Amino acid sequence: MSKQLSNVDRVYEALRQMAADFAFKPDQRINESELSKLLGASRTPLREALNRLVAEGFLTFQNNRGFFCRSLTPKYILDLYEARVAIECEALRLACRRAKDHEITALGDYLEQIEPDYESGSDPAEQLAMDEAFHLRLAQLSGNDELGRMLRNLNDRIRYIRLIDLKRLRDKTGKRVPGELSAHSRIFLALSGRDPAAAEAAMRGHIEKRREAATEAVQIAFSQLYVPQD
Repeated sequence: MSKQLSNVDRVYEALRQMAADFAFKPDQRINESELSKLLGASRTPLREALNRLVAEGFLTFQNNRGFFCRSLTPKYILDLYEARVAIECEALRLACRRAKDHEITALGDYLEQIEPDYESGSDPAEQLAMDEAFHLRLAQLSGNDELGRMLRNLNDRIRYIRLIDLKRLRDKTGKRVPGELSAHSRIFLALSGRDPAAAEAAMRGHIEKRREAATEAVQIAFSQLYVPQD
């Protein structure tokens, strides 16, 4: 049983990464036979992994047709951004009330730690990882594990588009466009002041600013997924 479980987990992790990176094109039907050969997995663990990804929103299932990659449309991305706003604002509101002083101090130390990498124009993927880590730390301060779990799921489903958007923000020298870290600082200052209204306003403005660029980011994503790159 443990061997079977570990095999399911192995297949699941591989498929989850493929789905997150759009290794399957949007709305593409999943060829289970090819996947079975590619991953060296039998039908049972493959099906279990695929069903888990349907439950998590990475894939869809149609009766009598099979599994499909999730869609990639401006509405889909906007829906994810709206969900992210709701989750993060609630988590931050709770954090203002529940977080311990030493936990808030630790978050401030983390911001100081990552500042040099932000300012030096670090790799976009690394910068996105730091951004996600900051927001997850905030969610954890809420004391609500479910909010953190939902945020991690959203991060994985929206990461592909966020990375494209982040690359667009770079200036011609390859450095980041100023503003991202200062937005985090405004959120942190409101949190450290235990001001839920100010914290929510800062968080909402931070996320919604990038949501407005979703349509263009989706268009770029399609060009990358369907047009061969040099």
